[in-house]
Amino acid sequence: MASYKDTLLEFPCHFPIKIMGKAEDEFANVVLGIVTKHAPDFDVACMEMRASSGGNYLSVTCTIVATSKPQLDAIYMDLSAHPLVKVAL
Repeated sequence: MASYKDTLLEFPCHFPIKIMGKAEDEFANVVLGIVTKHAPDFDVACMEMRASSGGNYLSVTCTIVATSKPQLDAIYMDLSAHPLVKVAL
């Protein structure tokens, strides 16, 4: 049975989430929408974007104030389920 101590993290904490996907116009907005759905206090100034060397992919890092493991799990599930997201770390 899972418990909230299944993680070494202590909440609340600053937690970076790295999301990679195709460099499409709406990718960053999709990521922002999913992240703010689960972390409404997310500061967009904490969002970093970097294009791949060929410009085909975009890496977005969102550093949130994580409040629980279930919150992080929900963010990762929603990100992974979106067709524009290739990887969420």
